[in-house]
Amino acid sequence: MPTYRRTFPGRPEEIRNARHWTRDSLNGSSRVEDAALIVTELGSNALLHTASGDETGTFQVSLTTSGAGITISVADLGSAKTEPSIEHAAEEDLHGRGLGLVSVLAQRVEIDGDDNGRTITAYLTQMPARPVIAC
Repeated sequence: MPTYRRTFPGRPEEIRNARHWTRDSLNGSSRVEDAALIVTELGSNALLHTASGDETGTFQVSLTTSGAGITISVADLGSAKTEPSIEHAAEEDLHGRGLGLVSVLAQRVEIDGDDNGRTITAYLTQMPARPVIAC
């Protein structure tokens, strides 16, 4: 099971870099786009809600692949302004959908840690390859 890890500076433009790195690392996976979206959401949450978004902050992304699926973990630096939770945002709300979206895409989501740092892990199962139909 290969594991890919990278620490990104806590700047908003690094979310794009994390998404591209995820796509490159998981190239060929049936869930690559779901994984890239999850990294985007969890990384954005780390920057918005924790010390990872401070001037010297960072966030770490880990991707582990196996025949069964992909495990995605995003770790922040803690000092959370709010507790991570899956919210049911109203249609007009601008925020509050990130973890809900992750929980829809993933088969399981775990939140570990405390105010000193949290890791949110999403588990994706591989989708079976679609058969090629010759015409």
